[in-house]
Amino acid sequence: MDPMTQSTQISSSQGLADGQNSAAKESKLSVKDLIHWRDPKKSGLVFGLSMLLLLSLAAFSVISVVSYLLLALLCVTITFRIYKSVVQAVQKSNDGHPFKSLIEKDVSIPPETFRKHVDASLTYINRALKQMSRLFLVEDLVDSLKLAVVMWLLTYVGAVFNGITILILADILLFAVPPIYEKNKTQIDQYIDLARTQVNTTIGKLQEKLPGAVKRSKTE
Repeated sequence: MDPMTQSTQISSSQGLADGQNSAAKESKLSVKDLIHWRDPKKSGLVFGLSMLLLLSLAAFSVISVVSYLLLALLCVTITFRIYKSVVQAVQKSNDGHPFKSLIEKDVSIPPETFRKHVDASLTYINRALKQMSRLFLVEDLVDSLKLAVVMWLLTYVGAVFNGITILILADILLFAVPPIYEKNKTQIDQYIDLARTQVNTTIGKLQEKLPGAVKRSKTE
């Protein structure tokens, strides 16, 4: 093979690989870009749709919300299908089904992709089960007491808010906190470090006073 041709092929393959890596990187950063409002239109659209869905779930049952969404989608597709059929009949064209390209598109999930996600989910599930076993069987007394305090606080949260209300607040915080933190990162980090130091000091004192508490060695 001609060296010039080989060099050209290598350059094109490298360019293709770089393009694929860049596209993968952009897809990974898409969620981060949304919550940081890099594109206000897209972020506003996602935030508005998510809030509309959560408010609908707060007012109606899940079955009603899903049924209305599917009914609205079905009304749009049926109306468009009838419209295109009328236009084709009037113009006497043979364009065919308006959704033909979408119908012929393969929407099946490859077995490799399914197994990959299942394996990844199984890893997180096993890690969570191991952590729960460690906490509820009191392997470390301090960590189990932390969990008990968190659960006790959540009983009060649950008495004031229901699950949908908490999801609505979480959705608002998800789109509000990142841009605020990005603008005031230095000051917020200082307060976080101060709070972390105080919490660690308090936990250390508590751990020393608790009988039978396992003192963990600090490897940092």
